[in-house]
Amino acid sequence: MHLTTNPMRAVLTLLLSWMLASTAAAQVPNDNIENRRLLASEEIITSSTVGCTVQRACVDEHLTGKCIEYHNDQWFEFRPPADGTYYVNLGGQRCRDVRGVQLVVLTGTPCQPATYRILSCTSFGTQDDLFVALPGLRAGQPYLLDVDGYLHDYCSFTLQVSGHARGLPAGPSPAAPTDRPGRARVVSLSWHVPDSLVAAARCRVLRREVHEFRAKEIASLPLTRNSYGQRKADYALTDTLPGVGRYLYQIVAESDPAQPTEASAPPVLLQQRWASYSELTPPGDLTHDLPGSAATEAAFLVLPLSRYPRGADLTVIVSDPATGRLLSRLPLPAFPPKANRGRLYAEPWRAAGLSRVAVAITCYPPGGAAFTERFLLSLTGPVGPAVPLSD
Repeated sequence: MHLTTNPMRAVLTLLLSWMLASTAAAQVPNDNIENRRLLASEEIITSSTVGCTVQRACVDEHLTGKCIEYHNDQWFEFRPPADGTYYVNLGGQRCRDVRGVQLVVLTGTPCQPATYRILSCTSFGTQDDLFVALPGLRAGQPYLLDVDGYLHDYCSFTLQVSGHARGLPAGPSPAAPTDRPGRARVVSLSWHVPDSLVAAARCRVLRREVHEFRAKEIASLPLTRNSYGQRKADYALTDTLPGVGRYLYQIVAESDPAQPTEASAPPVLLQQRWASYSELTPPGDLTHDLPGSAATEAAFLVLPLSRYPRGADLTVIVSDPATGRLLSRLPLPAFPPKANRGRLYAEPWRAAGLSRVAVAITCYPPGGAAFTERFLLSLTGPVGPAVPLSD
């Protein structure tokens, strides 16, 4: 008997089998609460939210309020070896977006939300190494940890429950500024170290542009003493912003990481503040007129800003869709209604041979949650209404 095989069907079958196997491999065993991963004290594990799903019967967003929206969570359990304060250290984040992960710590019977008591709920908002303090834990009592990608982000990460804090203290960042960006790149910082931080040995100064995944340390200042042995309390630093954008500065006091002791205290966030900078007339800036220029309408790309609410803070990022190279980053705090049809001067990009650009617009609506829309816009001629690309 001679059997015939449809080659296309065979290829599709193999492709489907590979996709199913890849999805199954990406899903961690502790995706379900009954398979939660038991964490030993000081143990460091690596995991990922890719491929995870949500057991809706085992969570209740009413308990955590606006802190968390479950999307791809996974479960862990920790039983302290002794009473005391412990720290959940979360590091090594590698995420699709800037947002990072979120963490809920609770007690109660697994998958019985009516018994849950929330101890901590934190949305990290960056990919920095961060810690969450858990004071007053009881020896031998089970504590449940639920890790999820923040606002549908997908992340790999390391997780540890320890008696020592590592990284930065997790907490909300101050609201981004709504005034117009400044014209000066020089930023003056000053801060005070209270006497209560007796274990502090240095201050780290960190800086992160709003679209960057993690903060960079730009300075580390040792805490000094005068000839009478009194510790200096006030410090200052001047920094120069590397380019156009909005930057978050964080100043953290901490013990000497090279000489940890039992008396070492966790890092303390002393100050957070935003600084912003915008060039006077950068290439690719939003404008309605170019003084002294005979540029025609064809020299401009019209951005779909009318999609966004009045008074919203917008950030526009333009890049080469083929290489991902950044072409322009434009912070537009409190974007005015009269500029809802903002034009982007695009002639230099056309001259460089580009026929289209990728545009990502992040909207920070007044009193609402931020969201990002992505567009692929033509530079070669008139186009219809811009439609955002799906993720």
